[in-house]
Amino acid sequence: MSDLLPLTDETIWAIVDETLENSLEDQRVNELVWYHLGYRYNSDNRTWDISQAIDDWGEVYPEPPDFIDSRPATLKLTRSIPPENKQLLKQELGFKGYKIGEFGPRQTRRATMANWLLSYRKLQPPIQS
Repeated sequence: MSDLLPLTDETIWAIVDETLENSLEDQRVNELVWYHLGYRYNSDNRTWDISQAIDDWGEVYPEPPDFIDSRPATLKLTRSIPPENKQLLKQELGFKGYKIGEFGPRQTRRATMANWLLSYRKLQPPIQS
């Protein structure tokens, strides 16, 4: 996996708004979600370690899914967001949504991934200094 980006508002916007200069490629967005789901790639033996995968992700997907191409995986990701966090893109970032005719499944799935990452970030305990 390439170097992971921090879960900042800037990173989330780079996922959602593909028109930004620093927009993220689909693969990098997938890698970010995979990492926070607990998937780790072992480059020595070229396998995925699922021992840290949260919930049942490692059982359902022994290899991390491509969320852009997999509607079932994206639905599972959506369902794993707690109800109180379903609107974080709008609440925290002021995301207005996409305009009709300017989006398709790919953009919707990227927005789902961004919202899941926001929810993940919100659920993490504060860092103690």
